[in-house]
Amino acid sequence: METALIPPGPLVALDYLGIAVFALSGALVAADKKQTLVTFIFFAVLTGVGGGTVRDLLIGAPVFWMRNNETLLVCVAAGLLVWFFHGAKRTQKWIDWFDALGLAAYAVYGASKALRYDIAPLPALAMGVITACVGGIIRDVIAGQPSIVMRPELYVTAAALAAGLYVGLTFMGTPVLIAALVGGLAGFGLRAAAIAKGISLPAYKG
Repeated sequence: METALIPPGPLVALDYLGIAVFALSGALVAADKKQTLVTFIFFAVLTGVGGGTVRDLLIGAPVFWMRNNETLLVCVAAGLLVWFFHGAKRTQKWIDWFDALGLAAYAVYGASKALRYDIAPLPALAMGVITACVGGIIRDVIAGQPSIVMRPELYVTAAALAAGLYVGLTFMGTPVLIAALVGGLAGFGLRAAAIAKGISLPAYKG
């Protein structure tokens, strides 16, 4: 098994990108609901660390945000940033785009961390999807709004594409950073197309 501490580098930066943008999306939900500053920070933390927490528990890793202060500081900063500077209309669009960035970054990072813990390729792909999607699901459930995964446009599929490309390219011998870039851009591109054009998979007609 790989060491539990991932060496510093670009993939760790990808982790913090995912945390930051998901935390921003959580704080934006609190803004949309006209909540207090404490709730802004609560939603930022919950959304920022939710998916990664579930991933770490499943792969047997130390829960990542329990071993440093930086993760929670990033989430708190995101909550404060939205509290003091958010004044834009159409909040849902901002939530969607921040969520799309977090989805792509976290899907790749989640799959990467699973592989470092000797998780098999398909479960590693699933860990990428869980890392990318669970924080947003928890955010929506607690906010009392329909979960983002229940909306018609592509969401989980975009996370699966990002994680799947990363895992597949890595096992084909592609350098890690290139695999991460390709997977992340593909996942973000698909989610962006879904947001902009409403692209969705066919629904069950039963």
